[in-house]
Amino acid sequence: MLAIGSKAPSIVLKDENGKEISLSDYEGSYLVLYTYPKDNTPGCTTEACSFRDNSDAIVKANGIIVGVSADSVESHQKFKEKHSLNFTLLADPEHKLLKELGSWGEKVSFGQKRMGIIRRTYVFDKTGHLIKVWPKVTPKDHGDEIAAFLLEQQV
Repeated sequence: MLAIGSKAPSIVLKDENGKEISLSDYEGSYLVLYTYPKDNTPGCTTEACSFRDNSDAIVKANGIIVGVSADSVESHQKFKEKHSLNFTLLADPEHKLLKELGSWGEKVSFGQKRMGIIRRTYVFDKTGHLIKVWPKVTPKDHGDEIAAFLLEQQV
């Protein structure tokens, strides 16, 4: 997993509109970067909607939400439209950023080991340095948790 204090990886990915994005594009704000397994699955939808529902508080605390999965640009576009998501989704089908973050690795599901995306959230400060990681996430309340954390940073 990426260490606290590390600079955000400089990998360029495409967003849901096909626009190339680098994490350095978000310097000047707190970057809330969350990794999730798959668009339109129950846990991932719950987590995305939690971020959507808390986006006003996160933005008010100078935060920007960005989700990353291995899904395609087209899948992200449909996911975003279906659930009225008001933040960027990045497509990482080759797992470049996911590997750099430490969010691609061995998972155990129903007793079976396999490689996959590990659900985590990373917060980078305004200079692009990692300040907090949530290695385990409860999707339903995670947006609240992130909003509260960012509000604490404002003090």
